[in-house]
Amino acid sequence: MTLALNIGLVITSLLLIVLVLLHRAKGGGLSSLFGGGVQSSLSGSSVVEKNLDRLTVFVGLVWVILIVGVGLNIKFGG
Repeated sequence: MTLALNIGLVITSLLLIVLVLLHRAKGGGLSSLFGGGVQSSLSGSSVVEKNLDRLTVFVGLVWVILIVGVGLNIKFGG
């Protein structure tokens, strides 16, 4: 159980870093490298950007749940 929680935590941490870096900010971000910057600047908030937001929030919630699981495992498990 501990190994599965730790592996899930590492995977979600790396995925969360990538997803946050893909978001478009004032400077354009990494999403402009993949062609997302042009489309986003024309329409304001595109469907791709909304889906990226939803995916980032979902991965963030999974990450928080895994953090709580690891903490509970350290406190009560062995």
